[in-house]
Amino acid sequence: MSSARKIAIVTGAGSGVGRAVALTLARNGYAVALAGRRREPLEAVAATIGAGQALAVPTDVGDPASVRALFDKTVDAFGRIDVVFNNAGSGAPAIPVEELSFEQWKAVVDANLTGTFLCIQQAFRVMKAQTPQGGRIINNGSVSSHVPRPNSMPYTATKHGVLGLTKTAALDGRPFNIAVGQIDIGNAATDMTERMKAGVLQANGTVAPEPTMDAQHVADAVLYMAGLPLDANVFTITVMATQMPYVGRG
Repeated sequence: MSSARKIAIVTGAGSGVGRAVALTLARNGYAVALAGRRREPLEAVAATIGAGQALAVPTDVGDPASVRALFDKTVDAFGRIDVVFNNAGSGAPAIPVEELSFEQWKAVVDANLTGTFLCIQQAFRVMKAQTPQGGRIINNGSVSSHVPRPNSMPYTATKHGVLGLTKTAALDGRPFNIAVGQIDIGNAATDMTERMKAGVLQANGTVAPEPTMDAQHVADAVLYMAGLPLDANVFTITVMATQMPYVGRG
């Protein structure tokens, strides 16, 4: 392994934004540990990247032992960890809150909030101990860390929580050269946003289609954030489809 090569972990790397980020980092010289629930999509991304530069590690980000194993396997394979992109997440059905089950709520909390916390925790453990000390953590906050959609309480609550994790980790990481930032994504074109073409519920009660953007724009932004020296940090950045209903009264 070249000592100049940087090492990244990307969660939710088997599809969508995570896949785009993993491929973009790899094209720009990073070795990438690919985390996600399903082995097959991870191995497909790893095969695209090529031998020696990618490691597929099936991971449940809501499980402490599984997350620790991800970080230990990455260090065993590549020697250190320079960048962690906390991207794994899930949502609940867009139904009235009184119809949500506890299991639906808990699944979103485990993936989006607990998963981000556990990965930050393990990143701190590794980045404090390695030489040279430090690294960078980038959390996927979503524009839902600032504003809700109708019937989105589990997702919105957890993404607001991710913003709290980002702020606290950025503060706690200062003495150890750990830079922490957040990317808030609005309507990247993935399987998760495919339904927007047919129309989604708006704040005023109407149903309307929404524009999306290429997920590569998100990947390019993450690449920029990841590539900064550790004395500089993008604390928050929003990358969104220009005409999506985010700002204004809609």
